Amino acid sequence: MKIYLVCGKTDLRKGIDGLAALVTEAFSLDAYDNAIFLFCGTLSDRFKALYWDKTGFVLY
Repeated sequence: MKIYLVCGKTDLRKGIDGLAALVTEAFSLDAYDNAIFLFCGTLSDRFKALYWDKTGFVLY
């Protein structure tokens, strides 16, 4: 499993669809890959994690 840390400030009000689109469009990665994508919020103390678990996306 790969873990990607998305550097910079991400608007964490985005939901699953918005974060998956960001992975695909901005980074040319497959959001359905066996990977966890970590997003840092505008404040550095907040994170979201996006993961595809074969049945759907999981957002922590």
